[in-house]
Amino acid sequence: MNNFLKYLGVIFVLLGVCCLGVYEVLPENLLLAGALVLELIGILSFILINRKLD
Repeated sequence: MNNFLKYLGVIFVLLGVCCLGVYEVLPENLLLAGALVLELIGILSFILINRKLD
């Protein structure tokens, strides 16, 4: 379970990148906002979870 938690932030960042890829095909502002939220959650969770686990 700890291995999955270590990479949870990276998964959120990759989902944000996927939203940006979809934005290239279907330009809507909601996709940009979703990508921003996913990127921020991913970066913060990566830092906080890895700090807590180590």
